Parts: sequence; C-alpha cells; structure tokens
Amino acid sequence: MTVPLFSLRTQGDWGIGQITAMPASARFFRDAGQTLLQILPAHELAGGETSPYGACSAFALDPIYIDVDAVPDLDAEAIAAALGDVGRAQLEDVRRAASVRYADVRALKHRALRSAFDRFRERELAAGTERASAFRAFVAAEQAWLRDAALYCALRSSHDGWGWRTWPAPERDRAPEVLAIAHDPVDDGGLGTRVLHFMYLQWIALGQWADARAGIAEAGCELMGDLPFIVGEESADVWAHREAFRTDIELGAPPDAFSPDGQRWGLPVYDWDVMDRDGLAWLCARASHAARLYDRSRIDHVVGFFRQWVRKGDAPGSFVPETEAEQRARGRKVLAAMMQAAGRTPSGESRLIAEDLGVIPPFVRETMRELGLPGYKVLPWEKDDDSRSRDPRAFAPLSVATWSTHDTAPITSWWDELEPWEREQLGKLAGLGDGVTGRERDLALLGLLFAAGSSLTLVLAQELLGDGARINTPGTVSDVNWTWRLPRSLEELASDADVRSRFGAVRELATRSGRLRV
Repeated sequence: MTVPLFSLRTQGDWGIGQITAMPASARFFRDAGQTLLQILPAHELAGGETSPYGACSAFALDPIYIDVDAVPDLDAEAIAAALGDVGRAQLEDVRRAASVRYADVRALKHRALRSAFDRFRERELAAGTERASAFRAFVAAEQAWLRDAALYCALRSSHDGWGWRTWPAPERDRAPEVLAIAHDPVDDGGLGTRVLHFMYLQWIALGQWADARAGIAEAGCELMGDLPFIVGEESADVWAHREAFRTDIELGAPPDAFSPDGQRWGLPVYDWDVMDRDGLAWLCARASHAARLYDRSRIDHVVGFFRQWVRKGDAPGSFVPETEAEQRARGRKVLAAMMQAAGRTPSGESRLIAEDLGVIPPFVRETMRELGLPGYKVLPWEKDDDSRSRDPRAFAPLSVATWSTHDTAPITSWWDELEPWEREQLGKLAGLGDGVTGRERDLALLGLLFAAGSSLTLVLAQELLGDGARINTPGTVSDVNWTWRLPRSLEELASDADVRSRFGAVRELATRSGRLRV
C-alpha cells in the first residue's frame, strides 16, 4: 500500500510523519492484508520546498522526519528548553493541524535538533566517547556521498540559502582548501561545525531508519521507496558532479494534447557521454544506496533513461538521443547497470520497478520485459485497441497494478470523475450491481485489483480508509499539494470499529485472492 512518509500521523508526533512511525504503520495496514509499505522520496529538501521530488541531495535523508523524542542526546527537559513557551505552543498547533505545515515543523525541529547536536558536541565529541567514535566511523563509512552533501548544505546555509552559482569562486568551483573542510571536519565554530552538524543529523536519521527497517520486517512487510529521475541544478549532486549534468539545456516533455508547446521542467539533463566514462557510477551509487534504505524502489520517469526531451532557450525541443536504435541502447545500458547495482529481492525479483506511465514508445516496455523490470498498470488508464477497459486478470505477472497514484485522485473519489462508460465497463469487471453503497463499491473495486495478474498490487492509504483526498495535482502550485495527513492518528484509527471492520473486509479479499497467505 502507498502512503507518503509525511502523511503518517501518530500520537505525540511533531506535525509530520516520522521515521519511527513506519513500523507501526506497517503493522496497522497489515491488518488490512497489506504486506508492502510504499513511501515517496524522503530526501532532504531545500528551505521552502515541499515536493518530495525537489530534493537538494539524492542521498541525504531529510531531518524533518527524525523523531526528536527518540534522539539520545535529548530529554524532555532539553526539548522544552530548546522550544521555549512559544515553541511548545506552536508544537501543539502543528500536531493538531489537518495538514503538514512544513515551515513551522522544520523550524521547530531545527531548534530541537540543534540543541541535540550542541549537547553531543559538548558531552560526546569533545570527550572522545564511544558514541563519538561511532559517529566518526559513520562519517568514514558514508564518505562517498556524505562529505559533498554536508559541505554543500553547510555552504548554502552560510550564504542564507542562495544557490552555489552565486557563491565566491573557491566555494562555487570546489577549490581544494574548501573540500578539505569536509574531508576532516573540525568543530571550529564556523563551516567545520556546520558540516559536523549536517553529518550528525544524517547519523541520527539513518540510525532511526535502520531500526525502522528492522521493525517493518518484523511486521512481515517490505518497504518500497522512490527514485526521482534526476536532481535539480541547485543540489549537492550537480554542484559536486557538474560535468555529468548539462545545465545549458533544460529537461521537459514533448507537446501533447494537454501541453501544445510541451513542458519545461527547469531541470538539468544527463550528459551520457560523461557518465559513461566511469560506468554510470553516480546512478549506480543511487541504486545501491536505495537498496540499503528499501526492499524495492520505484524508478520515476523511466522513459527518460531512454530519451530526454530537451530545449535550449526558446528553440524547439528535441529528443536526445535522436534515433530509436540509440534510445534503445541507452535505456538498456542504464537500466541494466542500475538493476545490477540494486540487486534482487530474496525471491529473485528485481528490486526496481519502473514508472512507465504516459506516452511510452513500445520499445521501452519491450526492453523492460527483456530485463525483467516490472512496470505500472493503472486500471482506469488500461484500455485495449477499442478503448475498452482491460480486465486486470489478464495483466502480465511482470507488472504492478493499482487503481491510482500520488498524482491522481484515489479511486474512492476518482470513480465519480470517470466517464459513465468507463464506470460501466470497470463496474462490470468488478461485479458491481445497482444500488450498492460506497463501501460496497470500494470493496468490489479492491477485489478486482487484487484479482489482477500482476505480481504486485498497490492501494493508496485513502482507498483503504475510504478517504477521497489526493496527494498532489500535477501542474498546479498549491498549499494543498504534498501536505495530506492521515485524518487521525494510527492509534485512534486502530481503535475505530468502522476502520477495523473495513480492514477486516479488505484483508478477506486479499486472502481470497491469494495475495495474503495466512
């Protein structure tokens, strides 16, 4: 089942989902027969950003997801002192809020986590304790990505959030004396301390993540993550590996019925010639890192690894590479390398799952089948040549079936937006009769999904709960996007008789379909 990490709600949280809430979420949704928890990207966002696809690092976790109350360097008294009376009142407000208030949550957690770091510096780092040694060992083990990410974030913070192109030349161009700051950071009260602060937060976050992964496994569930196609220009990765990203041209999408002029995404473009020189090392490192965080990962915009739609200024756009033969070869090379880096599940399946929605050339899915890489089947969009809804029972096993995604409404509300003929065809496949209640319809639709031939099915949390809220509306800028929270805490939902009844019915459907083995 799919639920963003930011959407999780537990008693005593800080107004946003927390890493430590994932095992409880897995146990909660397993009561509905769900054995996989899919989240959206959880990487660090720049200040003011809310989209999980706008990270400033492809590797670093966002400290906003740290469970402050579980940080060893803090206790209740220290947290209260860090927040003050005003901060404690704000904390109660964000806890009660119906949606995530990112700026407020980030500010509150920053104050508390800065206090944690200061206490760690004084009590552990300066004294050279066992925990200080563990921290130093972590920094050494993660140096491949941590040094660049920490230094980038420290420098960006020192320049009030301005991007790297505006920095003084030695910092912008990664002079040796600048890089040395992160190579062996010193608690100097300046950039060295900022670097150590970032590294400390990653140590805490990844420690909590490892514990959460173990808790999810104990619940009999898997964790599935999300690999965005590329990072933005203002990211640690482009700053550190700028030769591998073209910033003189812009990534986008070709014209279609909805965008006659095409789309401009404001993102850099992979320079494949450069990336090939080291065997696609950066992409392979991402896939390998994701395999440490997740059991499986969704690859966003997989068609982009075959061909990128690029534009330069106001000139018309074009595909790179140009020919189908080049595109086939490029996609196969990249995906094969990423799949090898990610490894396979214990059952031998690919850890990677391709998001292949939209206008996809036939050779993309042919290549995916040859590589053993599953793609997506969104039921309302699956049509045969006569525009009739396809029976999901005929889906190939090498696929993932779902009624909806984070970019659509859940089927609980999307159903009423479908064309009457679509509802008629899908309703017939689901065995819907006249005069059914909303709950009966929801269960029948979930039953049809679970009957799909796909090896994996995904259900949005809203669909399990009978909620019609959506996560994101593409092409819009709104305070609503990326802010949905569970309507009540997991603890409250778990004690609700109606929720338990609905979950029991869904679990029975999962069991009868053979997807849940008891």
